[in-house]
Amino acid sequence: MNQPFFIVDAFTRVAFGGNPAAVCLLEEQVSRKWMQDIAAETCLSETAFVERGKDSTFGLRWFTPLCEVDLCGHATLASALVLWTEGMVHDSQSIDFETKSGCLTASRVDDGIALEFPSIPSYPVEVPAHLQDALGVDMHWVGSAGDDLLVEVDKPASVRDLQPDFSKLSIVKTRRGIIVTAKGDTNGDADFVSRFFAPRFGINEDPVTGSAHCALGPYWAVKLGKEHLKGHQLSARGGEVGVIVGAEGVSLIGEAAMVMKGALQ
Repeated sequence: MNQPFFIVDAFTRVAFGGNPAAVCLLEEQVSRKWMQDIAAETCLSETAFVERGKDSTFGLRWFTPLCEVDLCGHATLASALVLWTEGMVHDSQSIDFETKSGCLTASRVDDGIALEFPSIPSYPVEVPAHLQDALGVDMHWVGSAGDDLLVEVDKPASVRDLQPDFSKLSIVKTRRGIIVTAKGDTNGDADFVSRFFAPRFGINEDPVTGSAHCALGPYWAVKLGKEHLKGHQLSARGGEVGVIVGAEGVSLIGEAAMVMKGALQ
C-alpha cells in the first residue's frame, strides 16, 4: 500500500499558522478501521481521505483521532488545495466533494478558496449542566447550532482569555463541540471572534473550525445586518475565515499552505 499523503495548513496565508489537516489520496480500497488508525496516528484535529470519482468529483471523509465526523471545513479546504496542486483538477475547475453532508463544492476565488457549505441555524436552549463551570465566563446567550453548542459572551477579550476546564467540558451534553463567540475583534477588523472546543472528540481546542462558521455566519449576519462577514478564530495558531451568507447556504473563504508531502506505506 502506497497512498499519497499531505499535510496542509488551512485558513492561513503562511505555513505553520491556521489549522493543519492531513490529506490522504486513496489509490485503492481501504477499510474504515484503517482510516481511523491513520487519523489516530497523525493526531491532527482532522485527517481527510479523498477517493477519485468521475471528472472533478471526489468522495471525501473526515476523521478525528477518535471518530469519523459528518462535516469539516479546514480539511475540505486542504483537500481542494492538494487536488489542484497535484494536477488532479485544473485550477480553473471547481471540485465537487461527495460527503456525509451532501455535495460540497470548492472553487478558486480572488481571496483564496471558496467552499459552498450548508447553513446551520441556531436557536436558544436551556444552559446545559456543567457548561458555566467549565467555561468560567458570563454567557450572554446559549444556543444549539447543529451538532454544536453556540455561546455568545460579552467581548472579544473574554473569548481570547478563556481557560476552559476540559475535564468538565468533556461531560457537557453536545453531539460535537462548543463554539464561544463575541462581536468585534481583539486586534483586527473581523466582525466576530470565536474559539472551538471538542474534548469529547479528542480535540480540546481546534485551531480554526470552518464548519463552526456555518453557524457563526448566519448568527452574526442577523445580529449585524450584513451578509459578508469576516471571522477571526482566536486559538494559539489563529486563523481567518470569510463568510458569505446566502439564502441556501454559506460560502467559507480562506487560504491554505502546503507543508508536507509523502506517502503512507
